[in-house]
Amino acid sequence: MPLSSLFIQLDHCLQQTRAYWQCVAFDYGEFPWSDEQLTRFLNELGDEQVRELDADQTRLYEVFADFIPAVEELSQLTSLPYSEQQRADLPFWLSNGIKGRKLLQLQDFVSHLDNGEQPVLEWCAGKGHLGRILAHQGAQYVQSVELQANLCEQGQHSAKQQGLNMHFRCADVLQDNTDDCFTQQQHAVALHACGRLHQVFMQQAIKAECDKISLSPCCYHLFTEPTYEAMSKEGKQSALQLTHSDMKLALQETVTAPSRVTKVRQTEVTWRLGFDALRREVTGVERYVSVPSINKQIFSGEFADFCQWAAKQKQVELPESCDYQHYLRLGEQRKRITDRIELVRHIFRRAIELWLVLDRALYLQQAGYDVQLSEFCEKSLTPRNILIQANKITN
Repeated sequence: MPLSSLFIQLDHCLQQTRAYWQCVAFDYGEFPWSDEQLTRFLNELGDEQVRELDADQTRLYEVFADFIPAVEELSQLTSLPYSEQQRADLPFWLSNGIKGRKLLQLQDFVSHLDNGEQPVLEWCAGKGHLGRILAHQGAQYVQSVELQANLCEQGQHSAKQQGLNMHFRCADVLQDNTDDCFTQQQHAVALHACGRLHQVFMQQAIKAECDKISLSPCCYHLFTEPTYEAMSKEGKQSALQLTHSDMKLALQETVTAPSRVTKVRQTEVTWRLGFDALRREVTGVERYVSVPSINKQIFSGEFADFCQWAAKQKQVELPESCDYQHYLRLGEQRKRITDRIELVRHIFRRAIELWLVLDRALYLQQAGYDVQLSEFCEKSLTPRNILIQANKITN
């Protein structure tokens, strides 16, 4: 299907279903939909069933198509081609220091690139792991652009030790002029550059008419305006107005965390909702008010201590005598509702991500590139597994 047709169909589906995903779960003490059948189904789900469904995007489509008819087409619309490629064997000196899952992501990303000996620009490079692999595989020259000076130094040191033709450029790509980093005869690559960082990368690469552009986007909301500013013609014509909350939804499909991390996360949500119930009663302000992040160690302590800390952060004066257990129970009740609202929202997380990716792909296409979308690895390695590959069309 042409990218523009896919975008239009996905856009239509998301507009039809906005009531189900364009809401903030923490704002609600009850389900925000009037569908009695859906409400009954959600209430009958056990907590373990919710967790199992949340971890299986295909099953989410199947189960909820009975309640939300538009969901039936999402499985097909969000399906991208994936062909497993053989991972190149890397010498120990090159892979040493790259953590297991990250190394596999890099190997899979590289295995899907058609690079050869072309010079490479590595964007938001970190220590230059991706660039070093490409240099080792034959790229005649790699320029790695990175914000943090210490990472540039470490990357440059490793490249020199390993005899790789790489040069690191320390730059704030949102502030500094990086025009001279881009050239026409070049393969510009960016793996998991966040939000505005990868948008600038695309704009700069197009401006330089780079031969090849390959990127896997991530964290679409970071360093961007509160309301999404579309890049493509089709995106600009869409009636969808995506907020940061909507764009964060696209990132909520995650690799399973260790049970200890999951348990702490569950406690944190419960306590935040419990404090919110207390704050609402004390202040009379009914909307949800977020509380800053804090060291996770606090969630191994007492709920009362968390409430007193949170009250200080929000300048709320708590009563001297407070039944904290009552508000903890309210938090547990609210969490049960929140989890199920989030479950419904999660039906649409991949669709929103693909909408954002298609906006980028169409932007490249409209700039004169042949663009292909695919998945470069299994979701078990990273759910941010979409690869945009663009080749400049020559007349």
